Parts: sequence; C-alpha cells; structure tokens
Amino acid sequence: MPNLSDTFTKLNLSTRRAIMPFITAGDPDLEFTGQLLLELDQLSPGLFEIGFPYSDPIADGPVIQSSYTRALANHLKVDQIFEMMCSISDRMTQPTVAMVSYAIVLRYGLDRFLEASVKAGFSGLIVPDFLWNSRDPLQGKCQDAGLHLIPLITPTTPKARAAIIAKQATGFIYYVSVAGVTGERTELPRELADNLTWLRTQTLTPICVGFGVSGPPQVDQLKPFCDGLIVGSAVMRRVAKLTEDPSLSRSEVVAEVKSFVESLIQAAE
Repeated sequence: MPNLSDTFTKLNLSTRRAIMPFITAGDPDLEFTGQLLLELDQLSPGLFEIGFPYSDPIADGPVIQSSYTRALANHLKVDQIFEMMCSISDRMTQPTVAMVSYAIVLRYGLDRFLEASVKAGFSGLIVPDFLWNSRDPLQGKCQDAGLHLIPLITPTTPKARAAIIAKQATGFIYYVSVAGVTGERTELPRELADNLTWLRTQTLTPICVGFGVSGPPQVDQLKPFCDGLIVGSAVMRRVAKLTEDPSLSRSEVVAEVKSFVESLIQAAE
C-alpha cells in the first residue's frame, strides 16, 4: 500500500486534489464496509478515513453519530475492524487512516493498538481527543511504529499554536473548516480561504479540509487552497439508505456512493 507522502506527491504532480471519503466501519456491517472500500478504491480517490465507532463521538454530527449507533448495535469490536482491514489490505491501492477516539486506543492498549494498525495497513491515525504537543507517549510511539499522527487544526486554534502543530505535522493536516460538528453544508465560512492561505505559509505538509464538504461545489471552491477534501456525512447519508430503505440492494447503494465519489474526484481535477 502506498504511503501518504507518495500519494500526495503523485496527486500534486497531476494537479488533482485528494478526495478522502470517510466510512464508518461496520455500518451496516463489516462485510459491506470491506466491499465498499474495495469498490471505491478502484476510483483512486486519494485515501480513505475509516471511522472506529464510539458511543460518545467527538464533534460528529447526526449522520455520523447515527452510523456509529447502527454499527455498535451489532456489538462491533475493535478486533473485528482490524480483521476486516487485514482481509482487504493486500487489494487496496489507496492509503487508509483511522479516525479513532483516544479512549478506544487506551482501552485496547496503546502498543497493541498501534501494532494492530500497522498490521491492518493503516498509514496513520486521527485522534480527535488527543492533546497535541502534550507529553503523552502517543506521538513518539506512532513515529516509532511508522504511523502518521494526523493533527487537527480548527478556526479557533490560536495562530501561535497552529504554527507549532503545522511545523511538527507529518502525513497531512486535518483542517476543520467550521467550528461545530460534522455535517453537510451549502455554504462555508468566507474566512476559510484566508485561514488556509495563512496555514500554507507555515508548513509544506499537505492540508486536507473536512467538516461541511458535501459535494462537487465545495470541492471546486476549496481546491485552490488545499491538497485534499474529506467528505463524510454526504457519503454516510447514502450508506444509511441500506437501513432506511429495505428495497435497495447493497450493490445499488455501492453504485450510488461510487457515482457520488466519482463526481467529487472530477471536481477535484
């Protein structure tokens, strides 16, 4: 599986921005998650973000929260997510990063979680409740394991702190477009372009924008200012149709998600 640096270098040479679909592991089950990942991988979007369901999600809007609830209702276990990823990792051509609460990591065991992440083919971790720049061992242990620890920077992050984080970041920086929770939006803040332009002066690490990126118009609007776009709620809203409409087959839902992601990739060119 290619590493993140190679992925962004290749995309930048082609002048295309990365599209990063967010997919909740286990919604409605892990078999479907694996099938969807392999189908979307054929489009070469850039990379994938895999959400580890958590009963007390951080900054996730109603669509992602509902997907977590559906997955956890089936008594999903962390080991099962790793097993599913191991089963498909040799067929994946795009890197994957895990979105996971630090509470899950610590409960599983820090060293054990990092070892399992590497074995499952993950290139990095996004840990939204990790305090960046703390003396916590996670940063050093991720580096030793060959995993990128992806930082989040928000509109409310003080510039001095954002500059420190940006200079230390590897893999990519997850820039949160709006203060609040995830979800689809028709309009993004006017100051977002200025914030991204400033952040670019602080680092050479790729910058990806998430929260509120819901379709091709937002991708087209933001692509001059970043290296990638993260799309979660708009993807998982389509996955939810499997539960909401029993008349739909899995192949039909996969086809709809695939068509949507393809439209995002086209807008990112």
